[in-house]
Amino acid sequence: MNFNSQNINSNRKPKIFNNPERFIEGWYWAMPAGDLQVGEVKAVNLLGRELVIYRGKDRQAVTFDAYCPHMGAHLAEGKVEGNELRCFFHYWKFDGGGFCVDVPCLDEPLSIKLKAWPTAEKYGMIWVWTGEVPLQPLPFVPELEHQEYRSIFGSRFLTNCHPHVVLINTIDAQHFNTVHKFLSEIVFEKQDLNQNAIIFKNITPSSEDALLIKLIRPFYKNSLAYHVCYWYGSIGTATFGPDFCHLHMMFALRLVPGGKAEIQSILVTKKHRGLFGWVYDRFLLGITQIVGRYFLKDDINIFRTIKFDLKTPIKADQSIVQFINHLEKQTSLDWGTWQQTRFVREEEGRDGRDKWRDALND
Repeated sequence: MNFNSQNINSNRKPKIFNNPERFIEGWYWAMPAGDLQVGEVKAVNLLGRELVIYRGKDRQAVTFDAYCPHMGAHLAEGKVEGNELRCFFHYWKFDGGGFCVDVPCLDEPLSIKLKAWPTAEKYGMIWVWTGEVPLQPLPFVPELEHQEYRSIFGSRFLTNCHPHVVLINTIDAQHFNTVHKFLSEIVFEKQDLNQNAIIFKNITPSSEDALLIKLIRPFYKNSLAYHVCYWYGSIGTATFGPDFCHLHMMFALRLVPGGKAEIQSILVTKKHRGLFGWVYDRFLLGITQIVGRYFLKDDINIFRTIKFDLKTPIKADQSIVQFINHLEKQTSLDWGTWQQTRFVREEEGRDGRDKWRDALND
């Protein structure tokens, strides 16, 4: 990759990246699964849309738009009956697909339907797909795709910047190489997992001068792995460690009002059998949490004050620019309405200052 100069200026703004009015169609975390018991219904505001989620006797979580189509009563005031939800105001009842199945004052229910959203559970979390039909699986750690796992929740916090800005921290090679110096000099190689997921893997050997390498070198001679996978520009998984013991951390983010990010970290490990396996897994999850806190303890202050604007991208920012380009190719929805964004077609000719993304794209 050649550069005519170290710094490249651009006045062009991405349409999706760091945009508080748009997000990518995909799976987003709604609430911890343990917070919704059988027979409960709760209100959730997700990406500007009012929803209700309830759990029927079959233990399945169901998500509807929040307001009854009769007079607009909030369905979180209603009650769960079996696998169905009854509105409190006039006792209209809806099944798990959103269809009206009972109107007490009528002999037959009306042919109306609540808007229902695809809902699933994984890693102890309830997830909602923001489109009609899920086009991708629930987010997963690539290395554990076909493995049994254990998971626990880590830190949950709010930042003053967009989820996209938080996520790029884990692939900011310049930041790792100059600030943390924890593993080695990092150079990322990207690969597309699918249309909505992208992987960045560190391809450089471990540096003998890195702090962690000095600590483990008497016990381990090979390089340490570090790679990251992003889903929908809102979820990141990081895998790191020696080849005999990889640690996994997921950061599930969602856009909240004001272009801010609400973040839930989830610690994940491959499941080992038996009592010893349970103890070993809990130990690994504890180590993962310690490492995660190490990286977050100082960086979190940056997320509270940053006004992100990549005006001068350099070669060291290659992975960040690749991530931005990846997001710009995905289906964008509007905050609140969840309607697909209609972009205005741009003129074919572009000013040379607008091409920094392409210059960095491989």
